Amino acid sequence: MSQLKLGERFFSNRDRLTQVWENITGLAQSADIAIDTGGMDGVHKNDVQPPFLITVVGEVNSGKSSLINCLFNQPLCPVSPLPETTRIIRYQYGKAGQTQPATSGLTAAFQSYPFLREFQIIDTPGANSLDTETRDRIRSLFCGSDVIIVIFPASNPWGPTTWNLISDLEPSAYERMVFIIQQTDKHEDADIPIILNHLSDLSMQRLGLVPEIVPTSAKHAPMATSDSPPDASLRVKSGIHHLETTIAHLISSATDRARALKRWHAAAIAALSEIELKISELRKLHIKQNDFLGSLENEIDNMRESLVSRLPRHLKKVAEVFETEAFQVTRQLKKWLGISRSIRNVFVGDQTGARIESLFISRLRTTLEAVAESDADDVVVACLNHWQELGIRVRMEISPSIDQSIPIRDSLEQARQRFMQRIGGTAHQAIGSLHVRKDLERELRTRLIALKSFTASSLIFLSLGAIAGIFEIKLLPWVLCSISGLFMGVGVIIAMVTGSRISHDFKLSLLNTCGQFADTLRDDYEDALRLFFQEYASCLGAIRAHLAREKQSIDPMTELRQNLLGELKAIGDSL
Repeated sequence: MSQLKLGERFFSNRDRLTQVWENITGLAQSADIAIDTGGMDGVHKNDVQPPFLITVVGEVNSGKSSLINCLFNQPLCPVSPLPETTRIIRYQYGKAGQTQPATSGLTAAFQSYPFLREFQIIDTPGANSLDTETRDRIRSLFCGSDVIIVIFPASNPWGPTTWNLISDLEPSAYERMVFIIQQTDKHEDADIPIILNHLSDLSMQRLGLVPEIVPTSAKHAPMATSDSPPDASLRVKSGIHHLETTIAHLISSATDRARALKRWHAAAIAALSEIELKISELRKLHIKQNDFLGSLENEIDNMRESLVSRLPRHLKKVAEVFETEAFQVTRQLKKWLGISRSIRNVFVGDQTGARIESLFISRLRTTLEAVAESDADDVVVACLNHWQELGIRVRMEISPSIDQSIPIRDSLEQARQRFMQRIGGTAHQAIGSLHVRKDLERELRTRLIALKSFTASSLIFLSLGAIAGIFEIKLLPWVLCSISGLFMGVGVIIAMVTGSRISHDFKLSLLNTCGQFADTLRDDYEDALRLFFQEYASCLGAIRAHLAREKQSIDPMTELRQNLLGELKAIGDSL
């Protein structure tokens, strides 16, 4: 067992608990929990961090220094057949060879051995060479010692000087005491139990209890703790293994620091319980805030449904607009089908169908955009009023730290423009799907063919009449010109009749498709409103992002708390 293994379990638990406590304080900060980390850190760390103090007492040449060197496997104390320790020496970590003058009867001797960071050893003069002042100082050291090693020579373990030194102490000192029977190798194996029994009886008489008694061998101890791999049988035979186990037990379970470690462990459990309550509150708050966000989204959906419910009134208005524009366009068509334009179209071609459709779409789109603009203005006002009230509710329900400086007016203006463009574009698509132009152009082509026939016939007879006049054929020019005039007159009549009929049929065709147009517009109107409110709902993105960040912080805190609780349970099982 190495030097640090004397308190391996304690050191392991202390280091693990230190790490757990650091994680707990970090978790408490993340969860915004005001646990008393500063005060608790100071108290508990001060209780468990200082080096363990081991005090060794015994008679002159009882093997105190040799035992210390064997126990820690380092030449810490000078060893000689003559008494070497004539003063109380505290061995502690520092620059090797450095000493401090005696204070309160203690001389500090510094060595650079790493184990002295965790253990300080007090070597004392022989109990049978003490003056009254030194004896009192040693007895006062017992109060602050974590382990008290009392060494008795196997040849005379009942010498009165050592017993007088350790008598009349506080009972707690005896709980931290271990008796060593040194130089057992100089006795027969059968003698050792007898010596141990005598020592136990004497201890019960003098102290009222019997501490752990460990027989050791000065002969076998150095070999059992050498740097080379020790022989297990030698370790047992030397008593070093028993001694190490005893000291390890005292350090791990019977010292004030071990008890402080348990208090610290209990404080960590309590802190985690506080954190668990806080995380539970955060989860409930997160659920409540998500429900609140859901209610806001439902409100926006209800606003949209409220506007959609007004569609029948809007569609009635759209139907009125469609009928009005149908009458206006029909009048324009009738003008374009007049005599002069009709004659011109015979020679240059008839583009009336394309022109009248374009005119109808343009007028209808302008009018519909005006209607859509009025609706969009109503939606914008409703959204702005809702947003103003929403900001107050968000600060109350979620967090005043959420950025509500979103350019809501700009977002709504963009949505308004897209809404109007969508409704305006619907007019073009809807008119195209009604096939109004197709039927009109078919009738216009039939009319144009007829007009071309009569115009051609009139021109032919007029040309023949002119030729007959050149050759001065009597009456024939008059006859031919009359026939030409007849064709021309009939053509004019046909143009007037067909123009009126086509205009009338076109008007009826438009009016018959009014319902179909309104139905087509309904779906597009609903989609346009849905997109408008989607744009408005996207302004809640700051709230969604805030709640997402909260959830991302809660889940790791829960996982870390669970891991720390498991680690604390493992530490608690080891304490």
